[in-house]
Amino acid sequence: MNWRVGIAGSPVAHSLSPQLHEAGLRLAGLEGTSTRVEVGLNDAERLRGLITTEFDALSITSPLKHVAYELSEERSDVATRTQSVNSLLRRDGVLYGESTDGEGFINALVAEFGLVVENAHAVVLGAGGAASAIVDALVHHGVASVVIHARHEAKVEELCHRYQNVFSSSLVYRPVDLVVNTVPVAGRGLEAAVLQGVHHETVAVDITYEPRESSWRELYEAAGCRTMNGLAMLAYQAALQMQWWWGVALDGAKLLEALQ
Repeated sequence: MNWRVGIAGSPVAHSLSPQLHEAGLRLAGLEGTSTRVEVGLNDAERLRGLITTEFDALSITSPLKHVAYELSEERSDVATRTQSVNSLLRRDGVLYGESTDGEGFINALVAEFGLVVENAHAVVLGAGGAASAIVDALVHHGVASVVIHARHEAKVEELCHRYQNVFSSSLVYRPVDLVVNTVPVAGRGLEAAVLQGVHHETVAVDITYEPRESSWRELYEAAGCRTMNGLAMLAYQAALQMQWWWGVALDGAKLLEALQ
């Protein structure tokens, strides 16, 4: 079989997913191609046609993760809880939806820092699809608390109601072990200060990877925190995604090497 895979969302011109897909195909001993497809919310219905006629499987990025969730006919438990899908697969006429963002994020933390999030106190900036998946993974890996900082109050409240140990930014000050920025670079204001409570053992993750060294990440490095950009998360979630597509185990570290 010649696999037709790709990445859909907007913007996708910068996406490294095709590079990861092609590396994954080689590692899995499969044949295929990967293509970027620009699809915005105003053209979201196009996604159905793409996965029906032009692709066997698709990675989904912002702003289509909830659209992909609604489009899916069979969803994983994680996708159902988060109402977010970053992976679509059509098999035997059925469209399956999966979310590998959260588990990929956890795997990246373990690989890069040996960080175990059990009993940690985390802060997540943003409340979109990626944030939802990351919060879900943190909770299911035993985090002590997650505080959400985001402008969209309804989305924040939805996350807070979903889990007992997830709170809005009104939670009182406490030390922060992990801070994750999921806000798209284009939607950020001027970076002025780090969060209260960070310390030299805090891990600060900016899930964007363009630019590789964001001004937000630089602030946390200057404060003495350990930091990383989104490349590791991208590689490790892609490993899980392609394993789900093809039933072949892939090493996220080897995929990360393909990006460096």
